[in-house]
Amino acid sequence: MLNILLLGSGGREHAFARSLSMSPRCTKLFIAPGNAGTSRHGTNVNLSPNDFPGLKSFVLEQSIGLVVVGPEDPLVNGVTDFFSEDPQLRHIPVIGPSRAGAQLEGSKDFSKAFMKRNGIPTAAYATFTYSKLEEGYRFLETLKPPYVLKADGLAAGKGVLILEELEEAKQELKAMLGDGKFGKAGEKVVIEEFLKGIEVSFFVLTDGVHYKILPEAKDYKRIGEGDKGLNTGGMGAVSPVPFVDAAFVQKLEERIVKPTVQGLRNAQIPYCGFIFIGLMNVAGEPYVIEYNCRMGDPETEAVLPRIKTDFVELMQAVAEQKLDQIRLETDPRIAATVVMVSGGYPGNYEKGYEVTHLDRAGDTLVFHAGTTLSEGKTVTSGGRVLALTSLADTLEEALAASYAAAKAIQYDYAYYRKDIGRDLMLMDK
Repeated sequence: MLNILLLGSGGREHAFARSLSMSPRCTKLFIAPGNAGTSRHGTNVNLSPNDFPGLKSFVLEQSIGLVVVGPEDPLVNGVTDFFSEDPQLRHIPVIGPSRAGAQLEGSKDFSKAFMKRNGIPTAAYATFTYSKLEEGYRFLETLKPPYVLKADGLAAGKGVLILEELEEAKQELKAMLGDGKFGKAGEKVVIEEFLKGIEVSFFVLTDGVHYKILPEAKDYKRIGEGDKGLNTGGMGAVSPVPFVDAAFVQKLEERIVKPTVQGLRNAQIPYCGFIFIGLMNVAGEPYVIEYNCRMGDPETEAVLPRIKTDFVELMQAVAEQKLDQIRLETDPRIAATVVMVSGGYPGNYEKGYEVTHLDRAGDTLVFHAGTTLSEGKTVTSGGRVLALTSLADTLEEALAASYAAAKAIQYDYAYYRKDIGRDLMLMDK
């Protein structure tokens, strides 16, 4: 029996909170800082995931036996190292990689070099700083459009540009390197060859030696229907994905998962936690677009409800390096997630609108992303507000249920895409 601390406040963390709280192994669940939805599964704590001294005090006061890290920031900032290096904390397992492991997400240049070193299929690339700006221009001239520019560091999901015109790509490269468009995150820029194919997200849970491949998902990043408009943190997700068959998963495992886990071991990088592998399916061949050092959002809201294995048991197996002894059971049904956002997102939007009729969602799971409690009411507090997940035997049924819930739930200036999963349904026909 465990007291567990979960770090984070988004839809991903609400999905984690639900799965953790369902386990009989969980005595008490605390979420720092959490949101209006996580409070239904445990106790929200007014603590920042990056306040390491504050986390230490809380963990010791509450006899926490397991820490699960949701977002990337505390991992890149070294929360796992903080625990492992502190004599009073080192006995408490943290599910999340070391600072060195988190560089898979924290530095695009690091992750691309890691892939190259370990023979992992990915797009051709080169990395440039401001002093090499002219070389960057020349490298762009060797590529065919569209041109892919990635800020090296964390840029809140906004540091990737895909541009059709060479001159525009050169201007944006200068804006990133010379004018600080993405701040410190853009002091180095990775320029990549564009890969044409279909994106899919895979998730691997590893204890540093063994691994489990979790259900895959496809997410929808653009704000507008037909995948148009600005990139967002994600407008919806579907799991499983029709074009992912046993042959594709075998290629993924042999060419990407095994060399990734072994490459981390060879580099003596401690890694106990999740690896998000953003893939491009290029004519049936998997290529890595990016790594993340945590679960994706909103894919987590589609993937976790399909995991039937006791989630705390899974986390304990990771902590004890016994993941090979656990059988991963998944729900064969299809999960469809529709994200409701604030009007104006991902640009400027207003907060503080009351969310009503949450009780009219039926069997759909309502994961809170950007909400808070104010005077007993649930109000909007972020760009992405809710993630609505339904499970059914067909994608059509799952989507119909999620859209019915989206129509029933109300707040001022609510918006959601009405074409999530449509491309996959057309693919099936």
